[in-house]
Amino acid sequence: MQIKEVSSTRDFKDFLKIPKTIYKNDSSWTCSLDKEIKNQFNPRKNKFFDDGEAKMWILKDERGILMGRIAAFYNAEKAAAEKVLTGGIGFFECIDDVPAAHTLFDKASEWLAEKGMQTIDGPINFGENDANWGLLVDGFTHQAIGMPYHLPYYRNLFESYGFKIFFKQFSYHLDLSKEFPKRFWKIAEWVGEKPDYEFKHFTWKNADQFIKDTVHIYNKAWADFKEDFTPLREEVLRESLLKAKAILDPELIWFAYHKEEPAAFYVMIPDVNQILKKLNGKMHLINMLRFTYLKKKKTVNRIRAEAAGAIPRCQNLGLESGIFWHLNEVMKHKPWYKEIELSWVGDYNPKMISMYNAVGAKRAKTHHTYRYMIDKNIEFVRFMPEKVKEE
Repeated sequence: MQIKEVSSTRDFKDFLKIPKTIYKNDSSWTCSLDKEIKNQFNPRKNKFFDDGEAKMWILKDERGILMGRIAAFYNAEKAAAEKVLTGGIGFFECIDDVPAAHTLFDKASEWLAEKGMQTIDGPINFGENDANWGLLVDGFTHQAIGMPYHLPYYRNLFESYGFKIFFKQFSYHLDLSKEFPKRFWKIAEWVGEKPDYEFKHFTWKNADQFIKDTVHIYNKAWADFKEDFTPLREEVLRESLLKAKAILDPELIWFAYHKEEPAAFYVMIPDVNQILKKLNGKMHLINMLRFTYLKKKKTVNRIRAEAAGAIPRCQNLGLESGIFWHLNEVMKHKPWYKEIELSWVGDYNPKMISMYNAVGAKRAKTHHTYRYMIDKNIEFVRFMPEKVKEE
C-alpha cells in the first residue's frame, strides 16, 4: 500500500473520486459538492484555519488503485477548550479492508500527535458540528443534507482500531401527514396565549439581528450545558448563512422571545440532497440551471431540522411547542413538504429526545462520534456520562 499526502491538483481529484467509487451502487448516498469539499481545506474560506491546520491523504494499492482517504485537522482554540487537547479526523472513506483503514488512521494519528494533540474525535467536520458529524451505524436510508452517510462495515474499521463511542447521535423522522398528539398542541396553544411570548421567523432584511439573537441563545444554552464549551461567533454563523442562502426557506427558521429577550430558536432547511444526488458533485452552469428548475418544481419534499436551542431559564416553558405550532401553520400553505428529519440530538440531551417523542417522531438513524486516545495515559471518558441513559 502507498499512502500519499494530497499536495497537487491530481491528488485532490483522487481525493474527490474515492467516495464516488465506493458508493456508486448505493442509491441512498448523495455526493457532496466538490466545491464545498475544496472550500473546507481553503484557509481563505474556512475560519477554522485562523488558528489551525489540516492535512489530507489518499491510499492506493500496489497497482495504483485507490483504496481510501482521510483528513486530519485541529483548531487550537477548540482544542484548548477541551479537557484534553483534541484534534479531529474526517472525510474518511475506505474499502472494506481493515489494514487499509488502519494505515490511514495511523497517518492521521501520527500527524496530530506531532501537533501536540492528545485525543482524536471522528469522523467529524473541520468546522461546526451542524454538518458532516459522526459515523452512520444504523438507519441506512436516504441521506439528509448535512448528515454523513456510511456503509455498515465502517463501524468495524473504527472500532477495531481502538476508537470508542464518545457520544451517540439520534435522528428522528416526523411524518407530516399524521396529526400531532393532542397533548402537544394543548401545550403549544397555552404557550401561544401568554402575553410575554413572541414568535418570529427569519427574514433576510433583519438577518444581522437574527444572527445576534442566535448567537445569544446558543452561547447561553451551551455554556451552562457543557463545561468545555467554545462560543459560537457571529462571523462564523454569518458565513454559514450566506453559503446556504440558495437553499434556505426563511419560514422554516423560527425564534421565540420572552419579554423581548431572545429565548429559543429552531432552524430547519429543505433537504436539497434530493436534488444534489442528481448532480454528481458538480455545480457547473447546466447543473445550476437544473438545480433552480428542480427547486421551483417543488422536487424537495423533505426538511431537515438542523439546530435548536433555548436559554436555560426558558428551557421548561414549552417554547419549542410554540415554535412547532408556528411551523405547522407554515406547512399548511407549503403542503409539498411531507417529512421532517429531526437531526441530530445527542444521547446526552434527554429533554430534546423527550420533545421529539412528544411530537410523534420515530427514531430512524444513529450516528456515533468516536474518540481515540493518542496519549494512553489519559483515561477515556464518555461525553457528559452523567446525562447518558444507556440502552
